[in-house]
Amino acid sequence: MFSGAERGLAMVDKPLDILNKSLNSPVIVRIRGGREFRGILLGYDTHMNLVLDETEELNDDATVKRKLGTVILRGDNVVYISP
Repeated sequence: MFSGAERGLAMVDKPLDILNKSLNSPVIVRIRGGREFRGILLGYDTHMNLVLDETEELNDDATVKRKLGTVILRGDNVVYISP
């Protein structure tokens, strides 16, 4: 039998599970240096390298700075991914 705490931990999604559920959905990604991008998550790997489609770079106020299309973001630059 699991204790309450162990049961709660067993139900928590792992980061790659969340990414998997976010495939083909819009995400916001922040990279080192403070730049943010919004796009459709097409794929990722275990190094957190990301492929985004319909990508837009965002200004500080979340408005579109420029449209980029399909991009690859290197995983060691990723600060966070928000589904």
